[in-house]
Amino acid sequence: MSNSADSTQGPVRRSSWKPVRLLTAAVFALAGLIFVTSFNTARGTDLRTDASMLKLSDLIKQRSDKNGTLEESMVSVRDDVDSLAQRDDGSTRAEDAKLKALEKAAGTEAIRGQALTVTLNDAPPNARAAPGYPEPQANDLVIHQQDLQAVVNALWQGGARGIRVMDQRLISTSAVRCVGNTLILQGRVYSPPYKITAVGDQKALKKALAQSPAIENYQLYVQAYGLGWKVDELGAVTLPGYSGTVDLHYAKPVK
Repeated sequence: MSNSADSTQGPVRRSSWKPVRLLTAAVFALAGLIFVTSFNTARGTDLRTDASMLKLSDLIKQRSDKNGTLEESMVSVRDDVDSLAQRDDGSTRAEDAKLKALEKAAGTEAIRGQALTVTLNDAPPNARAAPGYPEPQANDLVIHQQDLQAVVNALWQGGARGIRVMDQRLISTSAVRCVGNTLILQGRVYSPPYKITAVGDQKALKKALAQSPAIENYQLYVQAYGLGWKVDELGAVTLPGYSGTVDLHYAKPVK
């Protein structure tokens, strides 16, 4: 019902927004937001030197350096513990020999022998496609996780007695992982060029590298865009034992 005042003015017209009008308004609002964002981005701000990104990069480097310092301290403490344990551990010579062999297999003991080094590197900054190849995309010019894994897997398959990536010995729980164009290995961060050193029979190691399908695919990018690939035969090399933690961390079901 309506009162007399309402009736003298006639029926009240309700504003009616059709779906088309709503869509048009939304498009204009979105366009305005894009223009404002573009203006703020283009008025002299260098996105590659954004302060937040620099802070993150600095934090990663600080944590990596701290992990390295803690690792050195842990090595010293572990040596003291091993020295104390060897004074009177109650084991026989046969048991000690078996333990020594297991430590070598686990990668916690230093090994020495003939070795070779594989070095992987990003393409030069001004890299262009070789004749007959398409122009490269950004991902074509950098080392990826699968490239490092391919080399490590081939060296193990070639009978490597031990492998070191950069300055760290690999063990069974080591994970070669890349985030962006950096390598994260056992709590440390590395940038290219990446150096992988393996102790073992050099001919067998080189044969395994040559027969790897994944490395064969990588070689195509070496030829097309100039990615780095270098294999060096070394004399007698000593790979230090792994000195980090061997504790396993895994998920547990919630009861």
